[in-house]
Amino acid sequence: MDIHIYDTKRRKKRRFEPLDEAHVKIYVCGPTVYDRIHIGNGLSAVVFDVFVRVLRTVFRNVTYVRNVTDIDDKINARALELQIPIEELTRECTDAMHEDFDALGVLLPDVEPRATGHITEIISMILSLIQQGHAYEAEGHVLFYVPSDPNYGSLTNKSLEDLIDGARVEVAPYKKDPKDFVLWKPSSSELPGWDSPWGRGRPGWHIECSAMIREHLGNEIDIHGGGTDLAFPHHENEMAQSGCFNDNPDYVNYWMHNGMLNLGSQKMSKSLGNIQTVQELLRDHAGETLRYAILSGHYRQSLKWDDELIAQSDRSLTSLYQALRNAERVAGESPASDAYAHAKSVDLPDEVLAPLCDDLNTPRALAGMHEIASKLNLSTDVKEAQSLRHKLLGGGWLLGLLTRRVADFFTRDASMAEAEIDRLIEERTEAKEAKQYDRADEIRAELLTNGIAIEDTRDGTVWKVVKR
Repeated sequence: MDIHIYDTKRRKKRRFEPLDEAHVKIYVCGPTVYDRIHIGNGLSAVVFDVFVRVLRTVFRNVTYVRNVTDIDDKINARALELQIPIEELTRECTDAMHEDFDALGVLLPDVEPRATGHITEIISMILSLIQQGHAYEAEGHVLFYVPSDPNYGSLTNKSLEDLIDGARVEVAPYKKDPKDFVLWKPSSSELPGWDSPWGRGRPGWHIECSAMIREHLGNEIDIHGGGTDLAFPHHENEMAQSGCFNDNPDYVNYWMHNGMLNLGSQKMSKSLGNIQTVQELLRDHAGETLRYAILSGHYRQSLKWDDELIAQSDRSLTSLYQALRNAERVAGESPASDAYAHAKSVDLPDEVLAPLCDDLNTPRALAGMHEIASKLNLSTDVKEAQSLRHKLLGGGWLLGLLTRRVADFFTRDASMAEAEIDRLIEERTEAKEAKQYDRADEIRAELLTNGIAIEDTRDGTVWKVVKR
């Protein structure tokens, strides 16, 4: 099946044609580890987790690299604030990041390089850029000379004239051009630093990704991903460095950027102080529910993040599990979706895979899941129910959903046995049919007192455990 991707640089949707069909290479910018990750970080991780799952169903060999930025001025400031060693801070925050990503169902990348592990490669790239006339040393700094790159600005469609001097780029008297950006900067004794031809110092942010891509994926890659907030200046500068180093401005075949989560009218970001951490959200919501909420919007669009989105996502997710529970009465116990981890495209449902291959249209893919679930709810034939369940679980694997066994989903933290819950629901149904509404309300209240919330749907009454 063909995959189509919206390419930020070319500003259009393109059919994905890998540089080498035998080996697809994708790199995505990961978080800077100085605090707990927020749900906006989770959005990017979930989006590209699904995309890599799709790639793996079509191509036999995919290498996915997602880096960790563990040297940065924000990290230095946070460590100083907490009065702990920088290495301790980045280690703790990286462990916490893995914990939160795991709760969101995000699989580990094939390679997770850290910036501090690539200082030698960074210095080597900087030396080459100086020799080629694309960088220069000034007062212990090394800077990229932006006017040396005729393609600068082409990723985000900006000309040099469009770029305002000092906008997101520090203006300094030692720069040849105000738009020049730092490749290497000096470190004081209290800051982390490494020996270099320009003295003790540390790398700039942008050069880190260029060096890690080259080290783990080579001079050309198929796909580079990240949030739209990274397109300028980070990815623009990264493209300039690597493009000049390789003498190839198209060293990335496709640039993919996910949109932002919005709280109210503003994007969610640590700099604005309006974040919700994954850790905080997990206190009240299952990670799978948060993942469904993320996937309910198209990855390139901004997504309004609020309690109603999460509540609706929880209801929608429950309805998918309910379809599996209904099917168990006909077709036996259901496995979790990870049983389909190695399925290929021919074995996965077109209702889900086709939208995902069309620029990762997750809202349409979720609609496809519910179409399958609706048919499954109506099925009374064993073979048909098994076939539909096969499709639903295969689609669940692609989306990273339906990861729990049905019984585990519905009985987690339940204070009543499942058989007793089902008995009370059946009694309530009979009471409603007999117009004994007071008794029906009593049963609903009794269940809720025991942490069981029920909802009447067109497919029958569903229940789930809620926190009391």
